[in-house]
Amino acid sequence: MPDVPLTERKRMSPRRLKLVLILLVLGSSALALLAWTRVWVQAEVGLPDAGTQVLQIDGAIAAPALTALALSGFALAAALTIAGRLIRIVLGALQVLLGFSVFLSALLAVKDPSDASAAAVTAATGIAGHESIQLSVLGTAITPWPYVAMGAAVIMAAAGVAIIVTSGRWPGPTRKYQAVRFEPVDTETDAAPATSTPTAAEVAPSDSVGDWDDLSRGEDPTAR
Repeated sequence: MPDVPLTERKRMSPRRLKLVLILLVLGSSALALLAWTRVWVQAEVGLPDAGTQVLQIDGAIAAPALTALALSGFALAAALTIAGRLIRIVLGALQVLLGFSVFLSALLAVKDPSDASAAAVTAATGIAGHESIQLSVLGTAITPWPYVAMGAAVIMAAAGVAIIVTSGRWPGPTRKYQAVRFEPVDTETDAAPATSTPTAAEVAPSDSVGDWDDLSRGEDPTAR
């Protein structure tokens, strides 16, 4: 058996490379969407009657754009399955942009959890305005989920870079149906052989009365 270089043995096949990167896009988008459904911030808020309340701020409030970005990742993965080389490069660039946007959304929530909790604070206390909300939030605690979203964003961006770099190695889109090709017919070879024109006697229907008369005279009517 001939020796195969180690680099060639370790090199992934184009079809498997395509599958792995598409699954990576799907997995990172699903992880970002999962993080969006979880609690990101626990905010202790001072109520107007001098009491306090701890609000559970999930990703839908802290980073409302995250759901659209994650769903865009799913649509992008579906488009990659049928895209040509040039479109794959464009989709890879869009995937990098999606990863950056997800990372930025989570980072803003981590940097200013009070502002990320503004919608929930207003709904619970009726307090509106940036400064008023900042004063009403007595303390915040950040859960690991925004960091999970940031990790998913890094994977999304890395997948986009990998798609751009390896787009030339991907197999082309498959054609389910082959094109129908019409070819001229050779009339000399394919024409049916000409048949002799039947005579009037051959095509004329037989007369049953005449046949009986022939038989009565001892003649064979089929010999005509």
